Amino acid sequence: MLARSEQTDPSAAAIATPPRKSWLGHVRYVLVSNPVTLFAFSLLLLILTAALIGPYIVPYDPLATLPGQQLKPPSWQHWFGTDQLGRDIFSRVVVAARLDLMLSVAAVALSFVIGSALGSVAGYYGGWVETVVGRVCDTIMAFPLFVLAMGIVAALGNTIENIIYATAIINLPFYARMARAEVSIRRNAGFVQAARLTGNGDWRILALQVFPNALPPMMVQVSLNLGWAILNAAGLSFIGLGVRPPTPEWGIMVAEGANYIISGEWWVALFPGLALMLAVFTFNLLGDGLRDIVDPQRRT
Repeated sequence: MLARSEQTDPSAAAIATPPRKSWLGHVRYVLVSNPVTLFAFSLLLLILTAALIGPYIVPYDPLATLPGQQLKPPSWQHWFGTDQLGRDIFSRVVVAARLDLMLSVAAVALSFVIGSALGSVAGYYGGWVETVVGRVCDTIMAFPLFVLAMGIVAALGNTIENIIYATAIINLPFYARMARAEVSIRRNAGFVQAARLTGNGDWRILALQVFPNALPPMMVQVSLNLGWAILNAAGLSFIGLGVRPPTPEWGIMVAEGANYIISGEWWVALFPGLALMLAVFTFNLLGDGLRDIVDPQRRT
């Protein structure tokens, strides 16, 4: 009898159940417990700072040409040197962070919203919906993705909006397939059955019960796609199908500097390339941290 009363004692159950952390407390715990994640978010903060306030604090106008200052090496006056037109490379690299980050975030957000929605519906209902979504993803994945992006931008025109659309289209199958797989695994789980028994409709269950538990693996894919999107935009600019000069953009700057590496002006391409590498490296490190932050099971 004593053992039975201890098992049914609500106070004992309350003591045994760990308290649920607040969202800010959970984020702080994830950052402190994983030094790599803390380092990645520190780099992300640096990139965001450059994107938000960089254009207002750079020492030179990124579009202004300085007579007699063409192809000057790095110095105290020009930290990253100057390019073939006498423009300050440091100012252009900092200002370009806003455009490249905007292209990456907008494209990945668009592909994530559409792809995860289609994949979640396909995984939850199955049937012809799953077949149609699967065939669309297979059709997109049948093309080399960068070549497909080139074709879309060449057909629609190399504007910033079309670059975002092309990047979103080639990334869409990743989220659709992952969401379909994660949702199909959980659609008959115990907590879903319990939600149905309490009177919740399918759309409410999918949005509030199934999708949040399928979200953590997709956060890793989001972080990887952010880096890929920056590389895609830079690649399109490198071959002349991306952002048009003289707009500061890392891919354009690398393409312009590639012509001067052989003649010894290495700084024209090096520093934009390092900025591009740093951004991709940062987003690749963010995956585990983003997964731990959005995982509902890790907040207990």
